[in-house]
Amino acid sequence: MKHAPLAAMMLLATGCTPAAPPPSSPPPAANGPSEECRGEALALFIGQTASSEVAARMMQASGARTLRWVAPGMAVTMDYRADRLTVSYDAAMKIDRASCG
Repeated sequence: MKHAPLAAMMLLATGCTPAAPPPSSPPPAANGPSEECRGEALALFIGQTASSEVAARMMQASGARTLRWVAPGMAVTMDYRADRLTVSYDAAMKIDRASCG
């Protein structure tokens, strides 16, 4: 088995993943219209506890189509998506940053 060591390493790596963040929205439809995120109202959510209910309100307030939760110390890509809301939270699950992109 030529790929057995690689498969074993991948299996071990999946056991080291951090706890899952709060649920996020599904990705936009491939052919669906893209709505740009508007960040004007996001400051109202700073300090609130991250939850699916708060996420829904943030999505509605911003008009974003997708949501990305960022846990403490989590690495994220720097790609910009006009339809995405990025929300960072601290160890106490308090939202400390929210921005479009």
